[in-house]
Parts: sequence; structure tokens; C-alpha cells
Amino acid sequence: MTSSEREIRIPSLPSLVLAPRFAVWLGTDGDLEQISHEEAAGRLRSGPCIVAHARAIARRLRLDGIAAVDVLELFAFVRPAQFCLPTPRGLAEALMLAPPQDHEDEALVLSAAATSLLAELADRDRDPSARPIAETMRNCGWGWGDAVLHALGAGELPPPGPVRPSGLQVWRRLEEWSEHAPEPPAGNKPVLDAEARERLAALLGDGAEARPSQADYASAVSAAFMPREEERRPNVVLAEAGTGVGKTLGYIAPASVWAEKNEGAVWVSTYTRNLQHQIDGELDRLYPDPVRKALKAVVRKGRENYLCLLNLEEAVNTLPTMPQFGTALGLMARWAEVTRDGDVQGGDFPAWLADLLGRGRTVGLADRRGECIYSACPHYSKCYIEKSVRRARRAEIVVANHALVMIQAALGGIDDGALPTRYVFDEGHHVFDAADSAFSAHLTAVETVELRRWLIGAEGRRSGRARGLKKRVEDLIADDETALEALEAVMHAARVLPGEGWLTRIAEGETKGETERFLALVRSQVYARTEQPDSPYSMQTDTHPPVEGLLEAAEALDAALARILTPLKELKKRLEHRLDEDAEDLESAMRLRIEAVARSLQRRGEMTLGAWRDMLKALAHETPAEYVDWLEIDRSDGRDMDLGLHRHWIDPGRPFAEAVVKPAQGVVMTSATLRDGTGNDFRDWQAAEERTGAVWLDAPAVHAAVASPFDYPSRTRVFIVNDVRKDDMAQVASAYRELFLASGGGALGLFTAIQRLREVHRRIGGAIDEADLPLYAQHVDGLDLSTLIDIFRAEENACLLGTDAVRDGVDVPGNALRLIVFDRVPWPRPDILYRARRSAFGGGSYTDMLTRLKLKQAFGRLVRRADDRGVFVLLDPMMPTRLLGAFPEGVEVRRCGLAEAVAETRSFFGTAPVPTPSVDADEVPF
Repeated sequence: MTSSEREIRIPSLPSLVLAPRFAVWLGTDGDLEQISHEEAAGRLRSGPCIVAHARAIARRLRLDGIAAVDVLELFAFVRPAQFCLPTPRGLAEALMLAPPQDHEDEALVLSAAATSLLAELADRDRDPSARPIAETMRNCGWGWGDAVLHALGAGELPPPGPVRPSGLQVWRRLEEWSEHAPEPPAGNKPVLDAEARERLAALLGDGAEARPSQADYASAVSAAFMPREEERRPNVVLAEAGTGVGKTLGYIAPASVWAEKNEGAVWVSTYTRNLQHQIDGELDRLYPDPVRKALKAVVRKGRENYLCLLNLEEAVNTLPTMPQFGTALGLMARWAEVTRDGDVQGGDFPAWLADLLGRGRTVGLADRRGECIYSACPHYSKCYIEKSVRRARRAEIVVANHALVMIQAALGGIDDGALPTRYVFDEGHHVFDAADSAFSAHLTAVETVELRRWLIGAEGRRSGRARGLKKRVEDLIADDETALEALEAVMHAARVLPGEGWLTRIAEGETKGETERFLALVRSQVYARTEQPDSPYSMQTDTHPPVEGLLEAAEALDAALARILTPLKELKKRLEHRLDEDAEDLESAMRLRIEAVARSLQRRGEMTLGAWRDMLKALAHETPAEYVDWLEIDRSDGRDMDLGLHRHWIDPGRPFAEAVVKPAQGVVMTSATLRDGTGNDFRDWQAAEERTGAVWLDAPAVHAAVASPFDYPSRTRVFIVNDVRKDDMAQVASAYRELFLASGGGALGLFTAIQRLREVHRRIGGAIDEADLPLYAQHVDGLDLSTLIDIFRAEENACLLGTDAVRDGVDVPGNALRLIVFDRVPWPRPDILYRARRSAFGGGSYTDMLTRLKLKQAFGRLVRRADDRGVFVLLDPMMPTRLLGAFPEGVEVRRCGLAEAVAETRSFFGTAPVPTPSVDADEVPF
């Protein structure tokens, strides 16, 4: 059937758009109505309508769910692996429609976007998977099913029939990856200063503006690419590059020269996924040809970030009995067929898709629990993870993240046993936090439940894809009686770990097994010692002195864990024995599978169980001096979610230096905020050494600092407001409102607590909307954080409220971010870990260093380009002068009242006064 015979049939349904104070309803007769949120909720209960992001609308209207036909689902079907903002304005922009000017226009955009998408599908010459997937989704009840099939030329449709999963079997159409011979070790040729500068100039292009500071930076970090002189004494460079220097291309220049000269890979590591993908974008300059780039540059993440095709197949096969998941799995099948790399935590996977469809049948299809069966999987030769691993082996630049790099180093290699020799740690100020997470241990209920699941698999009435250890290894040891006996012993002993219902049993004192008995006593000790047992927040207490019975329970649990660990070690030993005994006969895929299983036994078994046993033994003695242990109940909104015993290194830079840095040949650690801001150069560099683990190296690191080229004194203003009581939320909300109005939007509101954020949002939502400024909020809007930031970046006059994660994740150049308002000084959380580190790292100076770092990071979001301008406001009169080193030299910090800060902000941006809208805070629903 030709495209001219295909039909565009939009469902005859009303459309709904939600604004902060009201809703817009577009009836099937074309009439537009402005109605209340309550009226909108009532109409949604009576029947479906067309919307953009049904789940976000349901959350804002406080409905459990709504019957809706979502235009975003249609977009994801027609344009899989493509991005749009999940709003009517975002749809209009992606489809090149006229941008909506008001909320009424937004309602009209929904039907226009649907028409455009269906027409695009009808005009498409070839899309072989579209029809079988759409038919399966229609039979599962997809609201767009009929319209899509009409656009594909299906003609008159019969009633929906039985669900046949075969329509979603896209894995049959994926290409297989190819195996290659092992790569030889990299060479040791140095990168000369002139080579780094020459490569940088080539990356920038002939017409680029001269940036001497960037060239100096590239030259400085080249020292890390010299040959190492002694074992475990790598060439380490700590390089601070002020915002605007261009540090990414600055280190890519020498890194790429070294990779080419030595035929090896440089691993560039970041703390956030956002920066991983920014760096990947910058690599287009180095590899402008996409085909060459695919060979030479790879983004690597942990296995839990990639879609598992076996999980997808097993989920698809449940559709005949669970058709309610047909929409999610159909859209995942569409995406899986065209994705660049299968990464569900970034890349070409729209973050809003998981919010829209639920995490279970989207990002939850990744291998999140280490249950991979490797070459025993029928999809092994098409696996996204294995493809990524093989590409990384042959690449020149691998863009990874701190967590993967550290775990890989601790295990001596995760996927192939090899370790990089050259690293660049961007966002180097986060190395301490990443190491803190990677090298800590947690004997908690959730962790023990996960270990039981990993060992035993799905149990009882629980349905799921969990593949236990027996299923993963049984065929590998079928002829080894000793190994089979060890496996059975592990399976039997693992039942000491908690199963389903543990939280209720522990709370009611009806525990089962040694683990739950120990955790029940942990709970008793925390509740007995905490000052506020009714607090909605998590609670902690010291391990010593233990309550009565805790030591005996710990000893019994230690013995129970030993009964798991001993046969687990034997099983690992037998697998390694087979690698040696059958070396001549093992095929490559089988060898790799056995090696991977052995590594997983080491990580999940020996390392985890060994750490737990050490922690339990310490309860009867003193915690080793290098660690801090504590007991904690993890709470969310006043409900217990987890509890247990925790252990962290007091200085996680120590294991980071031993496991990651010392085995390497060369390491760069770089950031715009690597040093402290005390004004004492020696102390500021000392803080950088402590935060990066460089203090534990046998050879001193090279220090390099390149100042920002930006004119902060003329481009920025800093105000500390001294007449707003930070504990009076009415005053705090009023301050946010007036400052946001003064800047005309483009404002980021940062908060030290989620409850404070929600309260300010509730109070200012109506006033901000009445001023025609979009307002978004983390923990309120029900959208993924990266999606919120994308929306904020795209809408120049939007306002966004968020917490620490927003501060670290926002990179918004231009006018879209011109005002930052911080609710109070971001002091560290006063918990047990902080107490131990403050004692070890210098008391108050440690506290000040952490706080200055947070302020520096927040201020650094304001000016990302030379022509950016910004105002930073802190609503805390108690801001001490000694913290002002967080701001660039020459920037005037003015202490003043709110009225003056508002007037100066308005004057700085040249905005006209905006009358404060008369909105009763109690009438604003959110």
C-alpha cells in the first residue's frame, strides 16, 4: 500500500494541559476551557483524553493513574532513540511546529503533534518492525494502536485479538558483534609539550580564537603521559582549570596523541553521566567521521546500565498473561532495534520514557543484579554489553565513570581482566566521594536480600527474571562432583539470608534466621540510642557499647556467613582449576564466561561476605583505626526502608590510591574546583591532595592551576541576604518569589532539604505561573532529574527548584541560567561519618573546606561562557566571612536586605518591576 493510501486518524478525544493554577481542556468540538485542577481530575476519572506525560499529570493531580492517550508514547514509537522535551513545547520544537505562546496553544499542539507524527509514519518507505510491534501493542490495549496501524496502511481493523509475543522479537534482527585477536600491550612513547599544543590547535580549527590558558593546560597535563620510571610510582598531575579554560579538549589533546603513538587506550572518567555524554560530544572534534569515531571512542558504563536482551525476551513472553505491559515493552522493542549502544541510563534513551512507562519494564530490564549467564545466553553474540566491552578493547579513548573504574581496579578487571594504564579523572573533586562509595561495605537488610536473590534466584510466589547461581554455573561444573557439592552447600547455607517479608517480621519481633535476628537487635539499638525516634529522617547510632544480645547475634551470623563463604570459595577454586586443566580445549567464549563467573564470585562472595564478617567481629572489639562503623535505619517519608551495619574508610583516598592510581602509569585528576579557597596556596593544594588520594602516593604529584578567563567581577553579583529568617518558610518562600520575578526567570533555587523545597514550591507556584514563568521542581514534578534539567535548559525563562544533585548536574550556558538562590549555608550533614572525618582531617577547617566546595560548585554553574551574566543569592545571614573564598577573586560580596538584593538583581538584568501576584498560598495545591 502506498503512502497516499494510508490514513491519518486521530482518536476523537479531548486534550488536557496542566498549568500550576489551572488546567486547559480542549473538547472534541474544538472549544477551549480553563478549568480547576479538581475539575480536571474529575473529568479524567470519567474517561480518557490526549495528554503529554500522563504519569506526571496524575502525580500533580494526586491520582493513582489516569486513562490517557499519551503523545509522548507516539513520539517514542515513531522516532525511537530520538530526543524531545516531554512537554507540548518540546514536542512542537522536535516536530518543527509553531511554538505555543500560552497554555491554550499547548493544548492545540497535542493534536497537531499527533497528526505530524502519524503523517511521518505514513510517509516512511521502509520500517519493517513497525507493523508487527504495533499489532502486538494494539492487542495489549495501546491507545494509539488503531491510529498507528491506519497510518501504516492496515485498512479496516478487526477487533483486537490474542497477544502474540512474536511481534516484539526484535533481537532476531540485531547484528552480531565480531571477535578479534587480543590487543598487544601499549607502548611507552612520551607526549611532548609541542605535540600536545599542536593537537589542541588542530582540534580547535584554523579560525579558532587564541586561548593561551587552554594550551598551557594541555601542556601541563602532558606530564602524565610520560613513561613511568619506577613500579607503583605513576606520573600524577593534579590540574585545576577554571571554568572557561576548555579543559576537556585540553586533556583530550595529549591523551589522543599518546593513544595514537602507543596504540593503547586512555580512560577518561567522570562522576556524572551528563559529563560522560558531553565528553562524547567533544570527541566529535577528534573523530569527525562517525564511522571512525565508533571504532576509536567508546562510552563505557557498568553492566547495570545496559538493556539485557534475555531480560527483554523473558518479559515479552509474559505478555499473553500480563498485557498491561505491552506498551512499555513495545516501545522498548522499537528502541532496542535502533539504539547506538543499548545504554538505558543515558545516550539515546529518553530519560522520560522510564518515568512515563514505569521502571520495571524499561530501565529495570538491565542486568541490575549481576545475573548474567554470559556465553550461555542465546543473545550473547548480540549483547550490547559484550559489544561495548569489545569496542573498548580496541578504542583509543574510553569514556567511563568513577564507579566503574574503581570497582574494575579493585577486582583486577571486570569484563576482560585487563586494566588501563592511563587515566584522566575529570570532576576530580568527586574522586573522594566516588571512592567512599566504591570501597565501603554495608551489612544491611536490603543488601542481604539482594545476595540471597543473587544466590538462590526467584522464590515462592514471586514472579521475576532472577536467575540464581545454580542456573548460571551448573552446566560449567556438570562433571565436577566437588564443585557440585560446593554449589549445593552454598544454596543450602544461603537460606540464612532474609527473604520476602523481612521488614514486617523484624518490626513485629518474629524474625527468621540469624540475619534477621541480628538486624532486629540493630533496630533496637538505634531506636534506644537515637534522640528523635519519631523523626521522618534516617537515624544512626554508634556500634559501641552494644545492646544486650547483639554480640551473640553477631557471632551467630558470622558463623552462618562462613557456611556460605567456605563452599563459595571452593566453587571459585574449582572453576579456576577448570580454566587451567582444560586450557587447550576451552573455546574463547566459554573461557571468558568462566572467568566472568569467577570474578563475580570474588566480588559478590569473597569481598562482600569477607567484609561483613570483619565488621561483625569488630563489634566485640574496637573498629580498626582506618575505618568508621555505625548502625543505621534508613527512612523515607517517616517509613523504615532498610537497616543495618555500615563501614566506611575514614580516608577512602587510601584504597583508591592503592587499587587505582599506583598500578597505573599516568593519571590526571582535574576539575574547576580541585583546590580549597582559604587564600593560603599551600593549604589549598593540601586539600586537593587529600581529596584525590595523592597524599598516599610514594612520589609527589605535579600541581598545575590555570585561572578562568572570565571577568567574574563585571559579569556576576553575589548577595548575602541578612533580613530573611531561614527557619520561617513564609519569609524564605517570599524571597524566592521576589528574586525569581526580579530576574524574569532563568532561576535555579537550591535547597538543603527536600521538605523546604516542597514548601517553597507550594507557596510560590501560583505567583510564578501568573507571571508567565514556567516553574519546575525536583521531588515534585515526578520527572527524571536529567529531564528536568533538559527542560530548564531549553526554556529561557523557566525556574527550577532542586537539591544537591541539581547543583552538580546543571550545565546550562547562556541566559537560561542567570540567577541562583541558595536557601542557607550548605553545611555538611552532622552524621557519624562526618564526625569521624572532621576529627581526622582537622576539625573546623575540614567542615569549612566541604562547605566552600559546595558553594564553589553552585556559583560555578552561573557563568559557562564569556558572555554569560549571573547573580548568586544566599538567604542566610549567618554566612561566615571565612567561607567567602568560595567565590572568585575580585567578586564583590554584598550583605544586604532582601529589598536591596531584589532591586539590584532587577537593575543588573535590566528587568522591569513585576507586581507581586495576589495568590493565596493556601489555595495553591502544590
